[in-house]
Amino acid sequence: MMSFVELTGHAKLDRRTKNLVKRLSADDIAIIDHTDLDRVSAEALLESGVRVVVNVASSQSGRFPNPGPLALVRGGVRLIDVMADGLFEHVNEGELLTVRGAGLYRNGTCLATGHVLEERELERKLAEQRGRVTEALEAFAENTMRYLREEGKLLAEGVEFPALKTRFRDRHALVVARGPGYKRDLRMVKPYIRAFKPVLIGVDGGADALLEAGHKPDVIVGDMDSVSDKALRSGAEVLVHGYLDGVTPGEERATQLGVNYAVVRATGISEDVALLLAQEKGSELIVAVGTHFNLIEFLERNRAGMSSTFVTRLKVGEILIDAKGVSRLASRQVGIWPLVLFALAGLGAIAAAILVSPALRHLLEYLALRLRDLLGIG
Repeated sequence: MMSFVELTGHAKLDRRTKNLVKRLSADDIAIIDHTDLDRVSAEALLESGVRVVVNVASSQSGRFPNPGPLALVRGGVRLIDVMADGLFEHVNEGELLTVRGAGLYRNGTCLATGHVLEERELERKLAEQRGRVTEALEAFAENTMRYLREEGKLLAEGVEFPALKTRFRDRHALVVARGPGYKRDLRMVKPYIRAFKPVLIGVDGGADALLEAGHKPDVIVGDMDSVSDKALRSGAEVLVHGYLDGVTPGEERATQLGVNYAVVRATGISEDVALLLAQEKGSELIVAVGTHFNLIEFLERNRAGMSSTFVTRLKVGEILIDAKGVSRLASRQVGIWPLVLFALAGLGAIAAAILVSPALRHLLEYLALRLRDLLGIG
């Protein structure tokens, strides 16, 4: 029962890993459908205590350097990739299954067999993928340029936000999403929160992260798919992220809960909306916790919307820093210059990436021409 050679437990299934982790325990066998298992999901699976994860998709496709599967295996979880599309239809939630080697069994009958991902194999693949990151970078740059051609108004016109009771002008804003390392970063910035008293913005489940850390969110932004009822009823102002095609997935839930809300229509993902909200409402500095801040975090999401995330950071970049950059700030006496230095260091990293990548240089030239046209500069 407790051996990794053979483990029997109750099956828990969900094609959305972030929903599954909420009901997992150490005695369960998690069955997921998650191509390129990202670090955030890996961290959540580890925190659940589950010991076996069966993935009906490729945990590491090779599309980009993905550290998620390696983090999961290093944490002691047995990760098995099985190519069995019908597994979700043949297994019932809660039924007793046994994992033996790389096979999944019910009452001695093999339901699926696959491949156990080992630490050394994952390390080797990760090293190989890092050598091919330029290919993924070029695809990302092409996607970003396509986004700019189709929806580049974000650079000039911004997003139309409703009036809010929360005051942003001349204040810092802390934007919290449930991304890589968010719990650690929230602990580290507690002195900063005490000293600067920023506006606290939770992106979907980031609102629960704030509550768990002992803070009350001022504003919640998102499509409401991973935030709890408790957070939505905490008294925070609620902005439901709607899309330009008219789809507003979180509106029905907010209505059912009876909370006051406003709809904000924008492309991209909800953390983009949160960052633009802070910038357009007049925040002097934006500190990001758990948001997508580096190249690998952009690539591992594999969404067209991540292009707007890149453009959003170009727009708010001069006042945006990652929480890791303020973790050592314990009082107002530290001043704002360390924050500026961290921001400049981030810009320097971006500049270095542009210098070594023809695709990004081409993208930057396109952005410059676009801005000139929008500003009427010859």
